[in-house]
Amino acid sequence: MSGSVERAERLQIMLDADELSAVDDFRFKNRMPSRAAAVRELMKRGLRAEGFSAADARSKSSSFGVLDAPSAERRGHNGSSDPED
Repeated sequence: MSGSVERAERLQIMLDADELSAVDDFRFKNRMPSRAAAVRELMKRGLRAEGFSAADARSKSSSFGVLDAPSAERRGHNGSSDPED
């Protein structure tokens, strides 16, 4: 991609210290120019990942963290992340 890209929309997210540290570690390891670039790259990789599942429409924002395993709310009723359990 060359030249300037116009980004007309702003997305604000809140991260805890450990989540921000993980983003910064990714940024510096991959020599990204900014946190925003690192977050965009992480989002691109996540969206391209195979086997991702869409969030349930009833999910709350607090159910989604950068570092945390899926919450009990998003897992099966027995607490397992495997739907076959």
